[in-house]
Amino acid sequence: MTSKTIANGILRALAVILGIFLLGYFLLKIQSVIIYIIIAGVLSLIGRPFILFLVRKLKFPNTLAVITTMVFMLGLLTGIVILFIPLVLEQGRSLSLLEVDKLQENIQDVFNQITAYFSSKGIDILKEIESMDFANQFKAIPNLFNSIIAALGSLSIGLFSILFISFFFMKDSQLLKKGILTIIPNNTENRFSKSLETINDLLSRYFLGLIIQILILFIIYTIILLSFDISNAIVIAFLCALLNLIPYVGPLIGAVLMFILSMTSNIGLEFQTEILPTSLWILFCYGLAQILDNFVSQPIIFSKTTKSHPLEIFLIIVIGGLLFGIIGMITAVPTYTALKVILKEFLSENKIVKSLTKSL
Repeated sequence: MTSKTIANGILRALAVILGIFLLGYFLLKIQSVIIYIIIAGVLSLIGRPFILFLVRKLKFPNTLAVITTMVFMLGLLTGIVILFIPLVLEQGRSLSLLEVDKLQENIQDVFNQITAYFSSKGIDILKEIESMDFANQFKAIPNLFNSIIAALGSLSIGLFSILFISFFFMKDSQLLKKGILTIIPNNTENRFSKSLETINDLLSRYFLGLIIQILILFIIYTIILLSFDISNAIVIAFLCALLNLIPYVGPLIGAVLMFILSMTSNIGLEFQTEILPTSLWILFCYGLAQILDNFVSQPIIFSKTTKSHPLEIFLIIVIGGLLFGIIGMITAVPTYTALKVILKEFLSENKIVKSLTKSL
């Protein structure tokens, strides 16, 4: 081997490393666009069954079916936002935010009851509060407002971009597929095309399964909250059900949220005999609903839609969370499903792949 050959090999290796670095840097810079495309792809998968229904059953033209589906989705999103307005107003009235004297009286009354309750348990709340440094907490308020304004601007741009991309993905269901196939070698194009069709079908069913799961939890939570006569029960139930999109972490956040909102809905009542017992009973019923969801609804829905064993799903979600946090937990199952389909198509003889994909 000559020195010239070695030098050329080193230069090629450096060129490859530089190319990978530049590609990574480019992808990092356009990560927002990539996220928009991914979200638009998910929305197109969710909307696909509705579009097919409108086209095949109701004989809608394709473009009109897409527009109708997008209007329905936007209407649903708008409805969700509008639902939270009464919740905010009701909580504002409950806390008497517009009546300073009444607010002070309510807070003092609840604080006295909480202090008396914890004192009976040997806990000195006043001493704990005195040890906290609240001054530093208020310094972050201006930065918080600036962050909120910036987030609203980014949200508007992102929403428009997602809607624009979603329209074309829904209008031409093969658009995303064609884009992916352009970077696939010609000799594997047919096999990859077959994999994409299977992935498309499985993920459409998976996202519909998520909607069914949220609907079931929403109905259960609504019944629980209405049973205890909690204000804005439907809105609170929907918000807590929606948090289940975040596996394992979302239900914990939902539990805290439901506990707090159920307490604030009963402000003015006696803390130890009314507010606390009611909130604890609601939390207990919430836990029962989660047990039902984790051991009945989720295994049935997800094993049918993704054709994966419930233990597989659990482990993949945990691994996704450890590697990429909450985003990893949310995207773990769709990513794993797509990976399984591709592995089955290209490595079907591998013993491990054969074992994992036998249900596909």
